[in-house]
Amino acid sequence: MKIEDVLVTNKFENEYHKASLNIIYTSNFIQALLKERTDKERITLQQYNILRILRGRNAKPTTINLLKERLLDRMSDVSRIVDRLVKKNLVSRCTSDKDRRAVDIYITNEGLEILKRLDQQMSMLNVLEKNLSDDECRQLNFLLDKMRG
Repeated sequence: MKIEDVLVTNKFENEYHKASLNIIYTSNFIQALLKERTDKERITLQQYNILRILRGRNAKPTTINLLKERLLDRMSDVSRIVDRLVKKNLVSRCTSDKDRRAVDIYITNEGLEILKRLDQQMSMLNVLEKNLSDDECRQLNFLLDKMRG
């Protein structure tokens, strides 16, 4: 669907303005699709991302700071998100063996089970493959990387 149809306008200041609105709209569209899927498991997108990071660490201890560095949404309050995940028994927290002031965070089996159920649902492949060729997807990745500098 063209952005002109969504916004019911064909008046843009210029192509840069149109592209900016298109990126924002597409981001919101994808976020809404993903949120719909995480809501079924009663977790947020930020919680989902933290669980994915922890799973990728392969049972290695993970700190709040490491999670902050790797989180897609850098504005998130990681400590509070981890607190909620602990209450849901999706992650565990314990004092670090190396530094008693630090806290190590691990994903639990329940957290791994939620990820297993969500893995296929969270893939955006169905949206991307349906609408973009491999070359178009490569070009999109190139342009998005270029845009961020």
